[in-house]
Amino acid sequence: MSAAAAADQREPQSGSRRRSVARLAAVQALYQLALNPGLDPVSVIGEFVHHRLGREIDGDVYGEADEALFGDLVRGVVRHREHLDQMIAAALSEDWPLSRLEMILRLIVETAAYELAHRPDIPPRVTLAEYVAIAHAFFDGKEPVLANGVLNRLARALRAADL
Repeated sequence: MSAAAAADQREPQSGSRRRSVARLAAVQALYQLALNPGLDPVSVIGEFVHHRLGREIDGDVYGEADEALFGDLVRGVVRHREHLDQMIAAALSEDWPLSRLEMILRLIVETAAYELAHRPDIPPRVTLAEYVAIAHAFFDGKEPVLANGVLNRLARALRAADL
């Protein structure tokens, strides 16, 4: 099953599903930006909104997304990456530095860290569940467990009162 299909099937409610799709699309857009450092985040956001979200591409159907959340996540991770990476590095063990994370896993954790730090309107348990599910959509090994551990430490540090 593709990652797009996984996000589309996670939650039955329309608003929740749209937010799930936005999160997955944000990770994909950030991946596109990572592979093409000269691209402007605003143009990548526009490409996703106008040409991907809610459309079928190569047999994968991209669900409708919460476009405001999607744009905020992409812009926010790009804008705050240095600070997010410092927080993530502090949540990792010395044996597993940030540079050791595979690119997709790092982007998943960065996006979740942004949501935890900058979106108090979203309960941290929702953020944790959503991004661990995204990690499962991309990885079959221990990566989702690593993401879960790091995100739990970040949630406790950033939003303990909300847990």
